Amino acid sequence: MKLILYIKPDCHLCEGLLEKLQQVQAVQFDLEIRDITSNLNWFEQYQYEIPVLCLWDEKLDRTYELPRLSPRSPVAKLEELLKQYE
Repeated sequence: MKLILYIKPDCHLCEGLLEKLQQVQAVQFDLEIRDITSNLNWFEQYQYEIPVLCLWDEKLDRTYELPRLSPRSPVAKLEELLKQYE
């Protein structure tokens, strides 16, 4: 599974989600981190939404935004979410 995380510098919500993703052990995935300040299209699309976690669908050659979890959600909740897409 490949995940894409859209973030921006100095965003505590982004840092929190990245930290949780690094703690996930129940699901194997590759993670690509994209800084929205480095790409105008990403910035326009996600400037008010970050962090945004997307799943890359290789077969369809497109990404899907995953449901947003509360910043207070534990790592176990994130693992449950990701297991649905294995």
